Amino acid sequence: MEPEGFSPNCFTFTSLIAACANVAALQCGQQVHGGIFRRALDGNLELANALIDMYAKCGNIIDSQKFFCEMSCTNLVSWTSMMIGYGTRGYGKEAVELFDEMVRSGIRPDQVVFMAVLHACSHARLVDQGMRYFNCMLDDYHIKPNQEIYGCVVCLLGRAGRVEEAYHLIRSMPFMADEPVWGALLGACKAHNNLSKLGKFAAKKALALKPNMVETYVMLSNIYAAEGKWGEAERMRKLMKRAGSKKEAGRSWIEMHLMISRVIEKSC
Repeated sequence: MEPEGFSPNCFTFTSLIAACANVAALQCGQQVHGGIFRRALDGNLELANALIDMYAKCGNIIDSQKFFCEMSCTNLVSWTSMMIGYGTRGYGKEAVELFDEMVRSGIRPDQVVFMAVLHACSHARLVDQGMRYFNCMLDDYHIKPNQEIYGCVVCLLGRAGRVEEAYHLIRSMPFMADEPVWGALLGACKAHNNLSKLGKFAAKKALALKPNMVETYVMLSNIYAAEGKWGEAERMRKLMKRAGSKKEAGRSWIEMHLMISRVIEKSC
């Protein structure tokens, strides 16, 4: 791009940072960060927020935290990005403390912030704190939760084994639950061996909303197999094939640049 006469700007670097974050390419992200610094763009708030997110998604929560603490100016996105970073890396306690600090500083949380702190509480199994924030969102800030937030609270309760409470929460929702919400309940039922009645009900609800979800078919087939109902288990497998669904192989990504460099040096 540069040989063509175009100089990168803040939008260019934000796009590059997002690309590095999506594939957890930490070394590339650090090089982009260096390019930002050399061009004296490091004071841009949007770029700073993107860097917080990038370092956290690359697993470098220490640098993400350090960068956040050194920012001369922050906004709601800055706090939210740091909370999401904490939550995705399993630092639930730190996310909760950051949320409380943000509120004390006078910043009013929005729906996205509550989603971030609830997600962090869910992964860290901080059920009581999570339910406190959920009730605070409703009672103190009068923010109406959407499907995603309800799904997160269902996960929060489900991880703690409170599947019946999660089911009653779904029934109390002011709108029809979507497939991810029922899927969250089904996952909780599977994790805590509560599959006989509630698990089947959640699976059937999820399939009614999204008939081609292969994971739901597989889970329902496994439920029947565990009960010795082999005919029903086979029927689920056939329904999955009839819907044109197949189980995709899992894939993962790991950055191997340094290891590859060492191999090349040794071979030379």
